Amino acid sequence: MYSYIEGKLIEKNPAYIVLECNGIGYLLNISLNTFSKLKDKESFRLYTHLTIKNEATTPVGFVLYGFADENEREFFRQLISVSWVGNSTALLLLSSLSPDKLFNAIVENDAATLQSVKGIGTKSAQRIIIDLKDKLDKRKLTGDILEPAYNTNRDEALSGLAVLGFNKIIAGKAVTKVIDRKGMDLSVEELIKEALKIL
Repeated sequence: MYSYIEGKLIEKNPAYIVLECNGIGYLLNISLNTFSKLKDKESFRLYTHLTIKNEATTPVGFVLYGFADENEREFFRQLISVSWVGNSTALLLLSSLSPDKLFNAIVENDAATLQSVKGIGTKSAQRIIIDLKDKLDKRKLTGDILEPAYNTNRDEALSGLAVLGFNKIIAGKAVTKVIDRKGMDLSVEELIKEALKIL
């Protein structure tokens, strides 16, 4: 129904914001990841996801979710496609872990990282990995979760470390730590050198 809403930022807090567009105030539930990108901007565009609640105990209601970019929205949609992962749980995951950390946890079978999020138990973590690993591993999302340069450099660094005899999962965790600490602008050589210090 809505692809995005762009308007004046009227109210914001870590759980939701109100955007005014053409005299209408839209309340959008957001993740902490999106909240951190709002900063002090007066106007903003959020990519939206609309949910219709139709429960026996409550009247029909529309709930809007807003995301700072299309990649985070697509990740949210992938998460809620998993059995027993509702909108609130998906938003909590995206608030507790950055999209790239969440991506890596899923494709590298890192259930412990998922379980570090409040309310995510062993079964839920395993279900998320089982349902989404192949989808994410084959990059079936509409947009890359990670920036293309990050994907290419990370993959090349992992290949280099594999040639050196390191386990792919362990090497992947090391490369992720390097990127978390030093950013995504490192070359393949720099990624490998820094990862070797951790391995």
